[in-house]
Amino acid sequence: MAGVATVGALIGTSAIAAEGDIKIGLMTTLEGTYTVPGQDGQRGFEMALKEHNNEAGGKKVTYVVASTDASPDSAVRAATKLVQQDGVKIIVGPLSGSEGLAMRDFARQHPDVTVINGISGAQETTMVDPAPNFYRFNMDGAQWGAGLGDYVVNKKGWKTVATLADDYSFGYTNFLGFALGFCNAGGKIEKRFWVPLGTKDFASIISALPDDVDAIFLGLGGGDAVNFLNQYQQAGGSAHLIGGTIMADQSVFAAKGNAKNALIGTPSSGPQADTWDNAGWKAFVKRYQDDFPADQRFASPSLFAVGYYNATMATLDALDKVKGDLADGQKAFRDALAKTDLKAPNGDIKLDENRQAIGTNFVTEVAEQPDGSLANKLVSVVPNVTQTLGLDKSTFAKIGLPSRDVPECKKYQ
Repeated sequence: MAGVATVGALIGTSAIAAEGDIKIGLMTTLEGTYTVPGQDGQRGFEMALKEHNNEAGGKKVTYVVASTDASPDSAVRAATKLVQQDGVKIIVGPLSGSEGLAMRDFARQHPDVTVINGISGAQETTMVDPAPNFYRFNMDGAQWGAGLGDYVVNKKGWKTVATLADDYSFGYTNFLGFALGFCNAGGKIEKRFWVPLGTKDFASIISALPDDVDAIFLGLGGGDAVNFLNQYQQAGGSAHLIGGTIMADQSVFAAKGNAKNALIGTPSSGPQADTWDNAGWKAFVKRYQDDFPADQRFASPSLFAVGYYNATMATLDALDKVKGDLADGQKAFRDALAKTDLKAPNGDIKLDENRQAIGTNFVTEVAEQPDGSLANKLVSVVPNVTQTLGLDKSTFAKIGLPSRDVPECKKYQ
């Protein structure tokens, strides 16, 4: 698979918009560490448009692509360009955690624009001072950790870990979801390592990883994940691994070389399982495979494709419900979005009072398929995962916002 193969016209418009058309701004990472995930996010967006025949609410839908590099500043620049130069009033995106925080604030500052999150997963985006015109149809990174910590303690027997994750909002959030379950099940975190997003040289980190733990939790993704795996293999690393959500994903499985095979047997968790025996999921996978040439896609859709597909489908379905009416500050459209119960390929999704997804999580293990590709094999399904992970709001608030030091490794239930 050509990991950086283009999809559609990566930067530009799908068509020239005519008077009365609905123009959507697509924001995704087509530069930097998350370029490959961003390309698959665009595939998911394009799948949704195709299924709607590029129409919604009886009107033609066109789109403009704005590229980012996963940084908050690039997200704001892209959004500003979409709104001021392209005249967009609906944005689907962004992809990365800290971009989501920036876009929450951008949405608040631009009340005439509606932002439907692409797949960014920082917890605070919708939990702390949420913007009324920002909607997220994917669970956050902590929700994606539901079930994993308990599984590695009680089923794998791994009770001590060191952790390595990217040093930014999503890295903290996804780690929190794993750590809460792990520590509540009696696990102990011996040491935490944090690296800047975009790290290329992991030599000093690899040499510092302790060898007296049962496993290492890896909260890396995109180019960071691939770089780490290559260097870890070269260094002779052989510890049990636990995958953060974007570590054990098709966007990493498709990387060139054999280092990714170190992930075989790795437990992980997230919003989908490649081998889920569900008719809706299998139909979605087939459409993805049919829509794009084999050398321009993954063996199975990444979570980035699924997230952007879901966000776009929710947008188009809401436009259908209001017959394309975006008058009166988009009030009818926004009401329809808030009330959407999305029949998504990875399980039903509804929004809470903060316009944050409640959905299904999947505990998985990385397995080699008959054709030699890697996939997340389903272990268990965790339904109806809320943003407080089943805890009452007051108990969850006492944990604190995700950071390098939060959560403290102790039982909260």
